[in-house]
Amino acid sequence: MEINEITAAVVDALEDIKGDDIVVLDVSHMTSMFDRMVIASADSTRQTKALAQNVQSKLKALGVEDQGIEGLNSGEWVLLDLGSVVVHVMQPAVRQYYNLEELWSAAQAQRTARNAAH
Repeated sequence: MEINEITAAVVDALEDIKGDDIVVLDVSHMTSMFDRMVIASADSTRQTKALAQNVQSKLKALGVEDQGIEGLNSGEWVLLDLGSVVVHVMQPAVRQYYNLEELWSAAQAQRTARNAAH
């Protein structure tokens, strides 16, 4: 699959379970480790885990195997490595504290259409 198709599938999987404030960062010009970073918020540890696992299973069904998943035990911040796309699902307080969007501020951010309406 192409990077844009993978990214769109990730966003769709996050929206399926009501992921909030979904942001896609194009970091291809900043690192050679991955091309896109997707960040989403979840209201509870249960939702954080469910969002990450939904992304993992939906992408696997499309033939995109993950390279690893971290943080499922605590559920405050789950990171899913899909190779060219890295997905962060975070509790709002954790997301605000680490502020990945600002850390990667040179990246081009795109909020999903669902979140642009808010």
